[in-house]
Amino acid sequence: MYVRFGKRVFDIIIALPALVILSPLMIGAAMWIKLDSKGSILFRQPRAGRGNVPFIVYKFRSMAQTAPSDMPTNDFKNADAYITRPGKVLRKLSIDELPQLLNVIKGDMSIVGPRPVVLTEKQLLSLRTKYGATTVKPGITGWAQINGRDGVAPKEKARLDGFYAKHLSFVFDVKCILITACKVVSMSGYSEGCN
Repeated sequence: MYVRFGKRVFDIIIALPALVILSPLMIGAAMWIKLDSKGSILFRQPRAGRGNVPFIVYKFRSMAQTAPSDMPTNDFKNADAYITRPGKVLRKLSIDELPQLLNVIKGDMSIVGPRPVVLTEKQLLSLRTKYGATTVKPGITGWAQINGRDGVAPKEKARLDGFYAKHLSFVFDVKCILITACKVVSMSGYSEGCN
């Protein structure tokens, strides 16, 4: 019941109030980005959704316009050279992810699910399909995200995402959200290569 209907209701109940409550923070972030460097406030990129069907993910732009746009940040040779001053702060506090609340409201994403993958990450996409992680919508946070974030190898990341998809429940989602809040506050698992 939760998987078919409740999860969507849960997403909306969280996303809409969060968007309202966090709007001053998001407006402040948008102004800082605009004043700091040339380019759009939002970063839009095709990512793999449920069933590996592409959709456009929204994030606050945290990198210079010259940064490659078709590869994950952790594949950059020197990601730090592209990250803007606001970007360093937004990424550390995961504020750059907040526009994905719009993806949740649109129905492209959930609050909790496997993180949306860049389409060029063929190995990870293949592994996620193998482990069943692509049977659910991607999320703003997820089980693999809170169990290592950038330090998790592709196979283990896919396995963790598959575990989430197999054991999806209301209690599991609440657990992921609570752990995420703790991780964000402590900035645990963060590195400049996060995507």
